[in-house]
Amino acid sequence: MSTSRKEFIRNSFLLAGAAGFNIPSPSELSEKRFPNAEGDRLVLLGTQGGPFIRSYTQTPSANLIVYKDIPFVIDTGYGTTFKLKEAGINLSTLKYIFITHLHSDHYLDLGPLLYNAWIAGLTEPINVYAPAGIRPLLNAYWESNRFDIDTRIKDEGRPDIRNLVIAYEITEGIQVAHPDFEISAIKNIHPPIDASYAFKFKLGKKIIVFSGDTAYHPALATFASGADYLIHEVMYSPAVDEIAKRRPNATKLIASIKSHHTSAEDVGRIAKAANVKTLILNHFVPPDDKSLNNQIWIDAVRSTFTGTIIVGKDLQQFNF
Repeated sequence: MSTSRKEFIRNSFLLAGAAGFNIPSPSELSEKRFPNAEGDRLVLLGTQGGPFIRSYTQTPSANLIVYKDIPFVIDTGYGTTFKLKEAGINLSTLKYIFITHLHSDHYLDLGPLLYNAWIAGLTEPINVYAPAGIRPLLNAYWESNRFDIDTRIKDEGRPDIRNLVIAYEITEGIQVAHPDFEISAIKNIHPPIDASYAFKFKLGKKIIVFSGDTAYHPALATFASGADYLIHEVMYSPAVDEIAKRRPNATKLIASIKSHHTSAEDVGRIAKAANVKTLILNHFVPPDDKSLNNQIWIDAVRSTFTGTIIVGKDLQQFNF
């Protein structure tokens, strides 16, 4: 590449940043890629709480497990497709997707992710496990893209994506029983949404649990007992109260937030009761308070849990 070309690209990124667009620089993009991604691993794809898009650095809820070369996606908040690509995943290899509940920050990228897997060369089924309502949601997405799907099937010889995506409406209990792994679910507490779930992945001798969005839920400690990793959403209550100073609908919003999220102190109580090996904080609430640094989150949880605490970041990887 010529010097002038490199300079043009560099200046383009600088101008985008100056204009207020949160576009990562080429060096930042390079640092986030996983050129040596291999082996069994957990990757946090999106750690932001809530649906509002602020930057690419932290995007809404999404997680990835790769076990015996099988990728499992847990939640598909907006941006999941790009984060999976950065994590080194070939979209056409996706086999399992799990959705904790049907709040948009946990499923908004589901349709585009499935579509892009299809465009990437998907030929085998993808199994989508989600609460009741997933089938009409997917059917509506297929219908909204019917012209393009039908055109590409006829013009490009692709298989029909509508026949490749298999949707399962989850209930409590074992969702997938396989000789190499087992995935189970329990309901969590997320009013006014009744069908909201936590997931447990038994992968050989390892156990990984995702809380989903939930109020303080002691039953989750039993569900997550002895987990190697507990990925738990977290709320810093004093910062939530501060929302009243900057939001016109604050009273109702704050009541809603507190009804289905877990305070940092209560997250620690769950982790302690479950005797988890590593607690990973995720889905941070509120997501827009810049005064909340890592130490504040750790100190709040540390008041009730003395074990290993990690403040999750997008594209953070844990090999197991």
